[in-house]
Amino acid sequence: MRVVSLVPSLTEAVARTAPGLLAGVTDWCTHPVDLTAARIGGTKNPDVAAITALAPDLVIANEEENRAPDLDALRAAGTDVLVTEVRTLDQAFAELHRVLVDGCGLARPRWLDEAEAAWAALRAPSGSPRPAVVPIWRRPWMVLGRDTFAGDLLARLGIRNVYADHAERYPRIPPDELNASGAELVVLPDEPYRFTADDGPEAFPALPAALVDGRLLTWYGPSLAEAARVLPSALR
Repeated sequence: MRVVSLVPSLTEAVARTAPGLLAGVTDWCTHPVDLTAARIGGTKNPDVAAITALAPDLVIANEEENRAPDLDALRAAGTDVLVTEVRTLDQAFAELHRVLVDGCGLARPRWLDEAEAAWAALRAPSGSPRPAVVPIWRRPWMVLGRDTFAGDLLARLGIRNVYADHAERYPRIPPDELNASGAELVVLPDEPYRFTADDGPEAFPALPAALVDGRLLTWYGPSLAEAARVLPSALR
């Protein structure tokens, strides 16, 4: 089988399970580091002609990370496209099974069972959830809003996203409003915007900052087991 992945998380999942299946991946697919598949552009601007030239049996995509017109063009060219939706941890586990087992015809991998077990074993911290803002971009400032995978992970770890009920999933909020939101913590991942100790915390002088690995917070794949081990202490 020949598979093209348009989602970095799913690229890692397939590569970890059966690396020989991947015929093409995006420029943003960075894990595993030894990927040798053809590069077919970005998640938002894939080269449809290059993908079809690879003659894949299946293209795996995501409703948030990829654009509908690109997926429609692939279908019009006769390519089978499997589109995932991942907005909660439970959805992530279900969709990973659908991609790997139902879509790619693979045996359910051990790492997926281990990741599920790692999260099932976690106990939420005692006490009330800690209110936090979670910026994902700067210039302009954008934060996690409603209905996001990362927000669901944080909720399981005792962190309440202040903007979880916002009308938008990734609203633009000025920094003065973020600082006046009632948050007691700012969570700064290093992707998609690369927040660092010198770039981000200074905008929130009254809040403690938790710098976290963006892959552990936003990727759904083999990194989920590590996320269950690392994120709790990073957020403390």
